[in-house]
Amino acid sequence: MPDVVKIIEVGGVVPVVRLSDLSAAVDMAKALLAGGVTAVELTMTSPGALDALPLLLDNVPAFRNGDAALGMGSVLNPKMAQDAIDRGAMFIVAPMLDLPTVESCVRQSIPVMPGALTPTEIQTAWVAGASVVKVFPANTVGPGYFKDVLAPLPHLKLMPTGGVDLQSAPEFIRNGAVAVGAGSSLVDKAVIAAQDWDELTRRAAEFVQTVQRARSTK
Repeated sequence: MPDVVKIIEVGGVVPVVRLSDLSAAVDMAKALLAGGVTAVELTMTSPGALDALPLLLDNVPAFRNGDAALGMGSVLNPKMAQDAIDRGAMFIVAPMLDLPTVESCVRQSIPVMPGALTPTEIQTAWVAGASVVKVFPANTVGPGYFKDVLAPLPHLKLMPTGGVDLQSAPEFIRNGAVAVGAGSSLVDKAVIAAQDWDELTRRAAEFVQTVQRARSTK
């Protein structure tokens, strides 16, 4: 198993794919990776997400050769996590902290990124074995919250998700986030429906470049 967290940190942006139609998942993933992202997170709330996992692994070489990581989000319990892992998910993301899910993933050496918000929840998730703690919904606390939390808890790896866009992403990075989760601000439903892969690649590249610039000015 490659070091998934390190792979994710290379690009620093995790596109969160929440769509009603994943029939173009392969082309979508290729377009995102062409923009420099190194991870793609499907979500259990997207119909057909489980079936899309093996399809992507078979058709997108970067997921097989260690250049990119493929994960499943919106995972609520150990069964959902196991279903995704059995289909090939390389990491698991949850909107909240469910300790049995974290423990199940840890036993299988699958990186898990549970959602948490308060310092107590975040530290509890980390002690339980979280590889990264997803701070959600990040837009309710803002980038400065990351600096405040990391001051007494500098060992944490935090990733904001929820309302993150091109304007807020660099501030989250400068305040200590190891990567950002980007939903509709990157994976725009209209762009996907139009199959405008060049535009999707452009948006992905813009996000990645924004994160890289922010890292260089921390």
